[in-house]
Amino acid sequence: MRKEGEPGEGGGRLIAMTIARTLRAATAASLLALAAACAQTSETGAPEQVTGDQAAAGAGAEADEVALRIEHIGGFVSPSMIAGRLPTATVYSDGRVISEGPQTMQYPGPALPNVQVARITAAEVDALVQRAIAAGVGSAGDLGQPGVADAPTTRLTVRGDGGEKTTDVYALSEGAGGAGLTDAQKAARQKLSALVTEVSGLSAKATSTEQYEPAALAVYATPWTVSDVTMDKQPEVAWPGPALPGTTVGGAALNMGCVTVTGDATATVLAAAAKANAATPWTSAGKRWHLTVRPILPDEPADCATLAKE
Repeated sequence: MRKEGEPGEGGGRLIAMTIARTLRAATAASLLALAAACAQTSETGAPEQVTGDQAAAGAGAEADEVALRIEHIGGFVSPSMIAGRLPTATVYSDGRVISEGPQTMQYPGPALPNVQVARITAAEVDALVQRAIAAGVGSAGDLGQPGVADAPTTRLTVRGDGGEKTTDVYALSEGAGGAGLTDAQKAARQKLSALVTEVSGLSAKATSTEQYEPAALAVYATPWTVSDVTMDKQPEVAWPGPALPGTTVGGAALNMGCVTVTGDATATVLAAAAKANAATPWTSAGKRWHLTVRPILPDEPADCATLAKE
């Protein structure tokens, strides 16, 4: 006989089913938690730590997106130097800072530029972007025209919440004396000049730097001519890349061609150029060529026509 308060046969089955469902739910939750923990474990079995910098760098921005760039446009230099000129410094969203390092004093100089990669934190990238915007990149207004001839234009580009912003400043360093400028123009230029100095010094302040290893190259070719005795004594080197001179760039009057080197050929050309110098006569199809080898940066297209317009 069932006592008062004890469950009947149906009630007992109901309680048993409730307990079973509870146990199954708890087991499933435990398995999900275990799976999540395993997903955060490296192959060695140690939990992987995702730092704040890593999370910030990967949030909302591609690694190869330019956060801040400083480059020179134009100026009284040779067409091949203009074509092969790299930005002064490029800061990427993932914290890489790519710029040209110190050059040797030897003559002729090396065939390859000394391109270095330093790294800063995501917080430092964000701070630089904010300082660039505060310095007037994209909003500086009238910066004047100093009385200096044949100077390059400094182009500053920053990508913030409002998208990409650019400011061009003619003769930023050459016109530092202020001739022909108003006090307001001088003050605006000084802010931008201080930003350029800071960004240009990032690699020097970095705890470590490494050589930039490009995935592609742009190679500018002009007919090789002798300008001094030293050049005439340079040994010829067979060009191991695409047939020269390539696509005409800069108009027919410049007599300059361009080829891009990609894939496995990049390593072959880099190895050959590392043993050459700026005056080396390269031979291709029975002709001698003077080459300017320009590493292509991570955000740039491996296309001569597009690069020539930048």
